[in-house]
Amino acid sequence: MYQQILDPVAGSLAWSSLVAAIPLIVLFVLLGILRMTAWLAALISLAVALGVAIFVYPMPAGPAFLSAAEGAAFGFFPILWIVINAIWIYNMTVETGHFDVLRRSFARVSDDQRIQGVIVAFSFGALLEALAGFGTPVAITSVMLIALGFRPLKAAVVALVANTAPVAFGALAVPITTLATVTGLPLHDLSAMVGRQTPLLGFVVPLALVFIIDGTRGIRQTWPAALICGVVFAVAQFAISNYVSAPLTDIVASLLSAGAIVLFLRVWRPVEGFSEAGTPEVTRSGAGAATSTATVDRQGPRPARDRSSGTGGDGGTGVGRRDSGAEVFRAYSPYLIIIVVFGLAQIPAIQHALASVTRTFAWPGLHITSASGKVSTLPMFKFDWLAAAGTLLIIAGLLTIPVIRIRPATALRIYFATYRQLAPAIVTVMAVLALAYVMNASGQTTTLGTWMAGAGGIFALISPILGWLGVAVTGSDTSSNSLFGALQVVAAQKAELSATLLAAANSSGGVLGKMISPQNLAIAAAAVSMSGREGDLFRRVFLWSVLFLAVMCVLVYLQSTPVLSWMVP
Repeated sequence: MYQQILDPVAGSLAWSSLVAAIPLIVLFVLLGILRMTAWLAALISLAVALGVAIFVYPMPAGPAFLSAAEGAAFGFFPILWIVINAIWIYNMTVETGHFDVLRRSFARVSDDQRIQGVIVAFSFGALLEALAGFGTPVAITSVMLIALGFRPLKAAVVALVANTAPVAFGALAVPITTLATVTGLPLHDLSAMVGRQTPLLGFVVPLALVFIIDGTRGIRQTWPAALICGVVFAVAQFAISNYVSAPLTDIVASLLSAGAIVLFLRVWRPVEGFSEAGTPEVTRSGAGAATSTATVDRQGPRPARDRSSGTGGDGGTGVGRRDSGAEVFRAYSPYLIIIVVFGLAQIPAIQHALASVTRTFAWPGLHITSASGKVSTLPMFKFDWLAAAGTLLIIAGLLTIPVIRIRPATALRIYFATYRQLAPAIVTVMAVLALAYVMNASGQTTTLGTWMAGAGGIFALISPILGWLGVAVTGSDTSSNSLFGALQVVAAQKAELSATLLAAANSSGGVLGKMISPQNLAIAAAAVSMSGREGDLFRRVFLWSVLFLAVMCVLVYLQSTPVLSWMVP
């Protein structure tokens, strides 16, 4: 049995933290500076993490490699299990041409890509985050934006930045319920506290999206619509999380924000429209050739039928074509089916039936105790094969097959093709989660967290950074809360701060690490067929992540002082 040591380097927590950070530094340097392909950067960083675990901590090689294996398995199930099946449903709608109908439906709401970006990436993405999470919104909304005429790189950046404010309440508030479990704090208090932090992001993110799409001109010309969307989302997220139900928070907020902007567009339009369809963007393909959005079929997913609709004067949206009510219904049906399936799965009787076959077991050969001597729960692997979101997506996909009238054999062919499409992302995600598990099991992550927690009263200022770091490594706010939630409570008690405030700050700060997580970067790049350019994505979103994080740090710090302490429940 391996017992973690938090200060293996000269008995110093500071020096040990510096060494423990090496795998993360290597990962971000390879991605952001050397522009290395994500799957290769992840594998190299995993090797570095194993080296630090074995030769510095020291963790025996056997447990180190076993923890990496468990992490890789967790990377596939449940995370990739969700993404793969979500992309499969999307690919079926592409094959049948129904995605073109959905694209035209969104385009008819507004032919301005700045507005489309807010509706699709923020509001619709928030709904997908509420239902599934784990990279699904980024995967689906990025390809939807491409279909609306966005360049692949910009589509991925917009999808990544948009996937922030809803994350803490994503997957029916799993991050919050997990935080309550590991900290022992009341679920309602944590939900309310997070609901008094993340709405600030919901307010500003739509404005950030129109800036990303069209710079300062986008802000000047579309701020009323972006503001309406952000305000409605923020108010709804606060109200539902504080007074109704944590699992329903993002579902209600996303639907209300989308409805508000659609209604607003009936009485208001931007002074000028904006569409960058046809604007060339040079991208590196496998052969090093240059392509543009005019030939996006080779560069990113595009509906196989009805391609001629994008050649008119409508900016490539095909909005001039009229679709029947039945066609529009079938186009929306996969997402309606997903909502119904996930909604039914929350009914207590059905939820219990699905969970009845769940198996939790100790990872063979892996036995770990913490530095304090407590048995670690890290080796416990939960295999909820029937209740998992990915399995629910398969059920939704099977129900979608007859509705969109695709042959079962074709659906099966597309399913296996989806694995080939996502192969680089699969390797990346499994390697990154293996790295995270090695760092967690050896004690590297706890070393970093314990060192940061020693900051005393000023810890309130850096508390969100701990959550941000956790999500950047694991790609999951749920995992970050599992990792650092209890540590935040201990630090709060030592510094005589509110445990509820700092535990919530872990989740609220964590959502801002989502866009720079190699896991999410790989998913976004794979979704728009730009695997290998994760480093470009990282550089485009890193400053946004740090900027939003700085705002969250200031907010949490003020909430720990008399200035805003009245916001703490």
